[in-house]
Amino acid sequence: MQVILLERVAKLGQMGDVVDVKPGYARNFLLPQGKAKTASEANIASFEAQKAQLEARNLETKKEAEALAEKLDGQQFIVIRSASDAGALYGSVTPRDAADAATADGFSVDKKQVALIHPIKELGLHSVAVKLHPEVEVEIKLNVARSEEEAELQASGKSIQELAAEEEAAAEFEISELFDDIGSAASDEDEGPEAEAAGDEETN
Repeated sequence: MQVILLERVAKLGQMGDVVDVKPGYARNFLLPQGKAKTASEANIASFEAQKAQLEARNLETKKEAEALAEKLDGQQFIVIRSASDAGALYGSVTPRDAADAATADGFSVDKKQVALIHPIKELGLHSVAVKLHPEVEVEIKLNVARSEEEAELQASGKSIQELAAEEEAAAEFEISELFDDIGSAASDEDEGPEAEAAGDEETN
């Protein structure tokens, strides 16, 4: 199926290009999102008549996207989720979650702009691409954690596995300290009568 592109589409072509695409791709994505029209003579003629306006509008939206990109690129957003001790999420983080987290921090991001190849299913820091415009793309990081405190630790560079190992080591240390205290207390009690007896013998 042939369509004429009304804007640049990655891996497909530039605005004004007539390209061959699969009918399903055209019907389900390109046409409903206004990215293309069927390449009929009437639509091609209509595009040529509106080309200057479309290019001007594209340039304007690109400038807006670039302005947002300067502020958004490299930003990190916290997403709180329940997860197992091993770090596996109960559910997953979706493009909507990423867009909501960015929007909550004052950035205007739509879920359709978030390019998640696979849903996020583990705690940790995850890089995510955001396509603000056909020609403008930035990368953000999602800090997926079980709490704000955990998110801060992850942001400092510690993985969930390292955090778990530290907690386990701390717990083991506390237990060993407890047993040392119990052991020393018991030895004090054992030494008590013997020390007294030894003292009595010396006196006699």
